[in-house]
Amino acid sequence: MSGKSALIIGATGQVGSHLLQQLLKDNTFSRVGEYGRRVTAADKIEAGKEKLVQKEVDFEKIEEAGLKDGKWDVVYITLGTTRAVAGSAAAFEKIDREYVINAARAAKSDDPNHLQRVVYLSSTGANPSAMFLYPKSKGLTELGLASLGYSETIIFRPGLLSGTQRAQSRFAESMAEHVINLRGSWQKNYSCPISTVARGMLVAGVIGSENFPAAVKATKEGGSTPFTVVDNVGTRVIGESV
Repeated sequence: MSGKSALIIGATGQVGSHLLQQLLKDNTFSRVGEYGRRVTAADKIEAGKEKLVQKEVDFEKIEEAGLKDGKWDVVYITLGTTRAVAGSAAAFEKIDREYVINAARAAKSDDPNHLQRVVYLSSTGANPSAMFLYPKSKGLTELGLASLGYSETIIFRPGLLSGTQRAQSRFAESMAEHVINLRGSWQKNYSCPISTVARGMLVAGVIGSENFPAAVKATKEGGSTPFTVVDNVGTRVIGESV
């Protein structure tokens, strides 16, 4: 093992649950932290229990959780919600943006010589200037993460996530997945299996954007606080072929 460490925030979500299992099975990492409002039950861990560190945290007091004590090499963030689930626009923004940025800030090492990457699961269409709440919040979150001063910030913007198993079905999401599946050519451009997204994020955190295959076609955004963006096609390239 190389002795790398990884922290995941949001490991009980759709992509996060896959990412956690993959991190625990990957020999790149000798230590994996799962910090969240709730953590994965022991009987759900498929492998790598011996390197898993779990801690339930209060996101309202995240600075007291000791995230930076782990000195994590890669910080993966898959935490997110929707306005419907959160209950209001204010609650959505608190969870989807404030909790995400504050957790990343709390996990950043004080050692200027410690190179850390942060890898964030955003969404296609993320734009801080968007008219609608969801893409605007994602865009602002991306900018907030990039401003924290990590060695590298990598943003994944997959399209429709396929293979989800939600407790509550989303009719529009189900219909969109059905339509896309009717056209094989659309799948590559507009949808991505959650396991592939997780794998793509894992690999990106290990190799960094400078080692992405050319086919990923990653872009740079953020101006004075640049970050790397991987779209749906790029997510599939990394997740399927690396």
